[in-house]
Amino acid sequence: MSDTDRRPLTEAPQMHVHYCEEKECEEWGGWGNSPSPAVVTRWWCFEHFPHKSYEQEQALRRKLEAAERGDIVQRLLGGSSAHL
Repeated sequence: MSDTDRRPLTEAPQMHVHYCEEKECEEWGGWGNSPSPAVVTRWWCFEHFPHKSYEQEQALRRKLEAAERGDIVQRLLGGSSAHL
């Protein structure tokens, strides 16, 4: 289908806002999952998404460990990590 075959938009696309379903997490829930179309989709942030692959889980762990080391370095240097 090319752009010339499409009908023009008559209304602006609607944005659906989903937040993470994990209790007290206020992150954007960009990762949704539903076992079937009849079941309401549940949404999580990537950190709390329960259906990650092993590789995704390892990448997240490395990212969180690096962020934690960065915070420790900032505290040791007497700086604030608030700007990060």
